[in-house]
Amino acid sequence: MQKPSLTIGVEEEYQIIDPQSRALTSYITQILEADHLILGQVKPELHQSIVEVGTTVCRTPQEVKAQLVELRRGVMELAGRKGLKIAAAGTHPFSHWADQEITQLDRYVGTKEAMQQLAQQLLIFGTHVHIGIEDKDFLIDACNVSRYFLPHILCLSTSSPFWIGRLTGLKSYRSAVFRAFPRTGVPRFIPSWTDYEHYIETLVSTGCIPNGSKIWWDVRPHHTFPTLEFRICDVCTRVDEAVCIAAILQAMVYKLWKMRRDNTTFRVYSSELIDENKWRAVRYGLDGKLIDFGKQVELPAASLIREFIEWFLDDVLDELGSRKEVEYAFRILSEGSSADRQIKAYHAAGGDTKAVVDLLIRETEEGVL
Repeated sequence: MQKPSLTIGVEEEYQIIDPQSRALTSYITQILEADHLILGQVKPELHQSIVEVGTTVCRTPQEVKAQLVELRRGVMELAGRKGLKIAAAGTHPFSHWADQEITQLDRYVGTKEAMQQLAQQLLIFGTHVHIGIEDKDFLIDACNVSRYFLPHILCLSTSSPFWIGRLTGLKSYRSAVFRAFPRTGVPRFIPSWTDYEHYIETLVSTGCIPNGSKIWWDVRPHHTFPTLEFRICDVCTRVDEAVCIAAILQAMVYKLWKMRRDNTTFRVYSSELIDENKWRAVRYGLDGKLIDFGKQVELPAASLIREFIEWFLDDVLDELGSRKEVEYAFRILSEGSSADRQIKAYHAAGGDTKAVVDLLIRETEEGVL
C-alpha cells in the first residue's frame, strides 16, 4: 500500500484592525495593491476586512512554522504601512457583520448572490490544514476515521467566544455561524472514492454547485489537490498553536495509515454521535467533557485530548520529528485556548471588548515580530 506523502499546507484567515477604534476595517484590496512581493500566498476573502494566507507545500511542521511566521510578518508589514494591525481569532469581539464590505470578485459576488444574508453574516476566520494523501482509497478511509477526533482538535483551537459585542457563552461561535451554510459540519460516512465522486458529479450536474470547492465539511477530500483538508478549526491566535494543530493532524493521518497497513483500524462512528462531541467542543471547549464512545462514558475534554496524544499518536512523533510541535498542545491544555484567554482578558478589563482586541493583536504578533 502506497505510503502517503504527508505533506502539509496551512491556510489562515486574519482580521484587519484599525488600532484606534479596534474595529475591523475593509482594506484588503488596498493592502494587496501596495505590494506584489507575496501576492502568490496572500489573497482576499469574502469580506474586505479579511486577509487569507497560505503556505506552499511543506514536508514538516518546522517548514510550516517558518512559512507562517514569514507570511504573518509580511501581512503585518503591509497592513502597518496603512497604519493598521492584524489579529487572528475566529470572530471579532465586537464588529458587526452588517458593516462589512463584500470583496467585488466574481467568486465572492456569486457567493453573496447564492447565500444572500448568510454570506454577509459569514464574518468568521478559520485555519485549514491540508495533509497529502495520494491513495484515494486511503484518503476516504482517513476522512471517515478522522472524523472522531475533530471535536478534540476544535477544543484546542477555539478562539471565537464573542459575537457583535456579546460574550456568547460558546467557545467557538464561528462554528455556530458557519453551520447556517449548506454542506457544512461533520460529514457522513463515505463508502468509497467512487461514491464521493458520484456525489460531487450529481450536485454539479443538477446545478447545486459549480465544483467540489462548495463542499464545506469539517474534513473533506480536496477537489483539486491530493489532500485531506481539515476545516474544523477556528483560526489559531498564536502561530505555535497553528503549527501544533498541523503537526497533530499529520501525525494522526500517518498513524491511521500504519494501522491500515497492518490491517487494523479505529472504529468508525456515525456523524450523529460525533456531532454530540462537536457541540460540546463548540459550547465548552477545554472546560467541558467529551464522550468516549468506546467506553460509553463522558470524560474531561482535556483528559481525552491528552490520551489522544500520549496513547494514539506517541509512537509516530519521533519518526516524524514533530514531538515538540505536537506536545505544544499540553501548553494549550495548561494555559487555555485563545477563547479562554480572551474571556479572561474581558473580565479582567471589566467587560471591555477593546482590551480583548489588544490581547489578540499582541498574541498574533507573538514569535513573529
